[in-house]
Amino acid sequence: MTKEEIIKPENLVYKKPALMNDNSMHYCPGCSHGVVHKLVAEVIEEMGFEEKAIGISPVGCAVFIYNYLDIDWQEAAHGRAPAVATAIKRLWPDRLVFTYQGDGDLACIGTAETIHALNRGDNITIIFINNAIYGMTGGQMAPTTLVGMKTSTCPYGREVDLHGYPLKITEIAAQLEGTAYVTRQSVQSVPAIRKAKKAIRKAFENSMSGKGSNLVEIVSTCSSGWKMTPDGANKWMEQHLFSFYPPGDLKDK
Repeated sequence: MTKEEIIKPENLVYKKPALMNDNSMHYCPGCSHGVVHKLVAEVIEEMGFEEKAIGISPVGCAVFIYNYLDIDWQEAAHGRAPAVATAIKRLWPDRLVFTYQGDGDLACIGTAETIHALNRGDNITIIFINNAIYGMTGGQMAPTTLVGMKTSTCPYGREVDLHGYPLKITEIAAQLEGTAYVTRQSVQSVPAIRKAKKAIRKAFENSMSGKGSNLVEIVSTCSSGWKMTPDGANKWMEQHLFSFYPPGDLKDK
């Protein structure tokens, strides 16, 4: 087979989106962030919004998406990305505005901003990476950490009487009047990746059609924080996280 035959479009198994630059990924092996980055880039390109997409990057592992996708980015203080997205969308209503946040940023310090932004019905999309732990700062317990799950700050497992229950922020979002589309997806397999991409596309289309606010949760892995191999982390996620955070659409108005 010649080189020309290999690079034919029909022979390409993996095509790098033009929006993704050549910076080397810093994420840990098995991390879900890189996969979601690629999906976001693909959807923006396919919608033709390369020049009109504005992402809001927060604090935590999720912040580094700005280092890999060549679109306009605005940094937000810890937890405040939805509030910043609201302001930008109101100033530039013709722009595709979305946030990309982890569970600590979104569901802990940013709980108020998240709920109120979604409830206002502003035409933004929030992409929520839920790996049930604080990945960047040392593997501490997050609002989404499962009961019994061990972290650096609950080494014997999360206890309800001491730490309370895990927070299902996506279920809360589905009850808000302002939300148009609320879904929970994952990216551990090819079929799951395809569903996640469709969900991101639908949320972005809703945002641009003025249908209201949208939340796309991606149940994810954190091999380093969980102290597992990438393959082991995927299996653990399927066995444990999915029973408490089941994938699927929760609201489609």
